[in-house]
Order: sequence, then C-alpha cells, then structure tokens
Amino acid sequence: MGNKLPLFIVTGASGSGKTYVIKELRGIMPDFDVFDPDNLVEFIGHDWEKNRNIWLRVARNVAQSGRMTIICGTMMPWDIEKCVDYPYFKHVYYLNLHCNEETREKRLRERNWSDEMIQDHKDFAEKLLEIADKEYNPPMPTIDTTETDVSIVASHINEWVRRYV
Repeated sequence: MGNKLPLFIVTGASGSGKTYVIKELRGIMPDFDVFDPDNLVEFIGHDWEKNRNIWLRVARNVAQSGRMTIICGTMMPWDIEKCVDYPYFKHVYYLNLHCNEETREKRLRERNWSDEMIQDHKDFAEKLLEIADKEYNPPMPTIDTTETDVSIVASHINEWVRRYV
C-alpha cells in the first residue's frame, strides 16, 4: 500500500450512542465508510480479537481503494495495535462517546441488561474518561451524548475527523 491512510475509531462504553450515530454519520460523511463491529457478533460470537482483526482487514481494503473508514465500536488502542493489519494505517485516532450514569442505565435496561452488566459498563465508561489523556495519542476527546441530539454528535465527529485528513 503506497500512501497510508488514517483510521478513525469512535469508541465508548455500551449505551453511549455509537450505533445510534452511524446512520447520521453516513449521511453527512458519504466520502467515508462507517461500520458497526457488532454486526458480526451473530456470525462469530463474542470473539473480540477476531472481530477487531476482521474490521481492520475491512478498513485496510477500503483504504486500498483510497477511502477512509470510521469504526463505531468499543476498541482499545492496545488491542488494535495487536491486529495484523494495524501497520497499514498512517495512524489510528480515537474519540469517546459518553453519557451520564442515569442515561446509560436507562439505555441498557431497555436492552434487558442485568444490574451487574450495567455496573460494569458504568465503571468502564469512567475508566475511559480517566485514561483519555494518558493512554491515547493524541489524547482522546469525549463527546457527551446524554442530551445532545444525534445530528450534533455526528457533526462533532465530522469536525474531529476532518482535523486529521
């Protein structure tokens, strides 16, 4: 691959709005391919390592056609860096979607999640905020989706991506 392209990952704990923003992103960013890694879970189960490797391979193939990819899914840099296709990207940028605990709980209860699973994702969401400036290069920005309209969230993601292309 001649010129490497960047890869963009919109991450966040479950219930933060990653899947919800995809349709809006596709509408305002037709020059990007936007994917939801959860779409493969029904076929490969919860093998997250395989899931990450598949999506990076897809993004690599997209990049070979000169297009860039946005993956909207919970992915961490130390896991992405282990993927076979990681070296084929100029850089991987991360943005965190976040909502307050009450909103996250409401969203996850609508999915019939257990109390334990909800608490795990509340804790994970807080951890993402804590490490955003330490574990990510550049530091990972956060967009609060608690009460922000999805079109505004998508607009902020668009602005963030355009800074790097």
